[in-house]
Amino acid sequence: MEVKTKYELEFPINSSPQLLYQYISTPSGLSEWFADNVNSRGEYFTFIWDDTEEYARVSSKKTGEKIKFRWIDENKKDTDYFFELRILEDEITKDVSLMIIDFAQHDEIEEAKLLWENQISDLKHVIGSV
Repeated sequence: MEVKTKYELEFPINSSPQLLYQYISTPSGLSEWFADNVNSRGEYFTFIWDDTEEYARVSSKKTGEKIKFRWIDENKKDTDYFFELRILEDEITKDVSLMIIDFAQHDEIEEAKLLWENQISDLKHVIGSV
């Protein structure tokens, strides 16, 4: 298995942290911008794109601040990779941004960043932050 490289992105979002958290932590919120459909059973989430299903487990979360999904294999065993969505709020200006921490193969990082940019654009449209 090829080793993936960790990368981080940050996007300003014109939203309250509470509203944004609903869109990054619930199946209904995630299915509006992240995947075609999202299902959950307890801590296990299924992300569906076209004919592809990927499985992840919520490995940590802090209500209103962040959620971390660890990718799991078909045997529900944790893989080495995860993605984390973290809400940042500037204490002085109250500006809100969303930090993305993800992994991609080294030669696919730019493509992965573009995909996140498109998904965050969809998120901004859904919450009226454009």
